[in-house]
Amino acid sequence: MLVTYTQAAYAAPGRLQGSQPAAATPLAAACAAPQVPRVTPTLLVLAAGLGSRYGGLKQLEAVGPAGATLLDYAVYDAARAGFGAVVFVVRPEMDPAFADRILPRFVGRVAVRTVHQRFEAPAGSAMPPGRTKPWGTAHAVLAAAGVIQTPFAVVNADDFYGRASYETVGTFLRAAPSAGPPAYAVVGFPLSRTVSAAGPVNRAVCHASADRWLHTVGEVLHIAADDRGGFTGQEDGRPRHLTGAELVSMNMWGFTPAIFPELEAGFASFLAGAPADAATREFLIPTVVQALIARGAARVRVLPTESTWTGMTHREDRGVVEGKIRTMVTSGEYPEHLW
Repeated sequence: MLVTYTQAAYAAPGRLQGSQPAAATPLAAACAAPQVPRVTPTLLVLAAGLGSRYGGLKQLEAVGPAGATLLDYAVYDAARAGFGAVVFVVRPEMDPAFADRILPRFVGRVAVRTVHQRFEAPAGSAMPPGRTKPWGTAHAVLAAAGVIQTPFAVVNADDFYGRASYETVGTFLRAAPSAGPPAYAVVGFPLSRTVSAAGPVNRAVCHASADRWLHTVGEVLHIAADDRGGFTGQEDGRPRHLTGAELVSMNMWGFTPAIFPELEAGFASFLAGAPADAATREFLIPTVVQALIARGAARVRVLPTESTWTGMTHREDRGVVEGKIRTMVTSGEYPEHLW
């Protein structure tokens, strides 16, 4: 392996995580072993971000009316959608905070563990001079290569995707096509549901066939509402008009373990490239996916969803996220207390 990782399973005093809970709960029942053979997907949460623009560990910020974090809502929705386990990708120095504030609440409800995304050069490679940021989202997924043996969904720790999105990707993972090259998925959110009133945003617009197989993911920059009832942005240096119905990726993917060898090979190529921007560029999931599609090594289905999406990039986003969640709690979509 080019990347080293460590793993840790949370255990409450006197009990190994994943053992039989003392009392069954509806949520625990949803995660229990099925009575008939079926694929039970895993949720992989990318939680190792530095939070530099936010100014702290936004993964641990309370945004629900009873103090729930976005991590809580992700695990809660995944469990309701039939996911059987959760793996958090964190930095080693985040272990104490996770062990104290996050992992204990899942005991008896869903099996959880952490893996480490390490900020270091793999054996035989040198750290690019001046590099101070993690390697990127594809490298974070690679950190779970020795842990996950089932189909799995990838999500960001600082995004709220909604129950329907987890159900959609979970359904795909349980019945992905077996013939031909590996079939993966990306959840597509209508652009209009992901823009911000606070200012322009950048979004990855999915270009797909009529039957929703992904061709490319195009980065459209500086998207903002225009005076025609739609949106305008910049793609490849040219203005682009958008209706708002376009499906965009918010980094919610569905993979199988077949992706791990591709990530390992891709990361080796990434390191060997040694470009002028080696100190800042990132090894990203869309880059890997585009390369696989281009050489026919994978297919990627775009899965439309009407779920509410919201996320926290800047500290001022927290109030917006809290307001959207409060509305969903008031409407009965989520209970006030998740656990």
